Amino acid sequence: MPDTPVQTIRKAQPMNLFVFGLGYSALEFINQHRNEFVSIAGTVRDEKKAQELADQDIQAIAWDGASFSDALARMISETDELIISVPPDRDGDRIVRYFHETIVKAPLLRTIVYLSTIGVYGDHDGEWVNEETVPSPANPRSQHRLRAENDWIALARAKGVSLHILRLAGIYGPGRNALETLRKGTAKRIVKPGQVFNRIHVSDIARSITACLDFPEAGSVHVWNVCDDKPTPPQDLIVHAATLLAMRPPPETDFANADMSDMARSFYSENKRVSNDRLKSELGVRLAYPTYREGLRALAATLLPVDTE
Repeated sequence: MPDTPVQTIRKAQPMNLFVFGLGYSALEFINQHRNEFVSIAGTVRDEKKAQELADQDIQAIAWDGASFSDALARMISETDELIISVPPDRDGDRIVRYFHETIVKAPLLRTIVYLSTIGVYGDHDGEWVNEETVPSPANPRSQHRLRAENDWIALARAKGVSLHILRLAGIYGPGRNALETLRKGTAKRIVKPGQVFNRIHVSDIARSITACLDFPEAGSVHVWNVCDDKPTPPQDLIVHAATLLAMRPPPETDFANADMSDMARSFYSENKRVSNDRLKSELGVRLAYPTYREGLRALAATLLPVDTE
């Protein structure tokens, strides 16, 4: 459990929430603040997921991401807070493409939170970057993200509402962490000299979204790096997770010879240390899990023993 209590959203009146992309991070935020909204709605990829969320009093609509929807437009027109957790395509942000006019005309909308990635900074040979660093993505996925950020900046300025771009580090949390891969026997201890990664616990993403919705400066555009305090070699995290489980870590594998998917290998093509100073000093976020050590320790405490019979 977090070392600090879950924050509440300070608001003067009841609010409606709409989320494009009811996935892992957005649902963590909703689980922390479910009772603080009059209504919660959003999009999913298929009808099965929509029904599962309906059983949790979340009004979800299956959206293919490739067309306008009158039903979604009606929901957007009634929302106060909008969270975007849907990846862009090569043409930019698909939500801006199909719902630009709807969002600009939404009478109650006051805040947009866009979940992006620290991948937009590109490779910096292990040096530190912050929000003032000029993005230079080489990876096509990150190039699409940067274009989407600019799409949302233009829309927010046209609308005159606050926009918070959260550049997320590698996400982990319940069900998605090194402890799980070790227990499943799929963890790899890949070594690439000098390589480091930042990470962020999903609960701290929720904390950051909360702080954005509380931010007092209306009509502003802000960028925040949402990451931990300790960029770390990936093999160190695997060893620490194995120690928590009293397991022997997998053998070291040289990056050049590692059996990896093209996407997994692409993450190692960028090496940087990402600062979260602005997140803490200006947005006022107090991380529950400032490093992977606290995060994995809390997750390990919730695990049941592996059945070896």
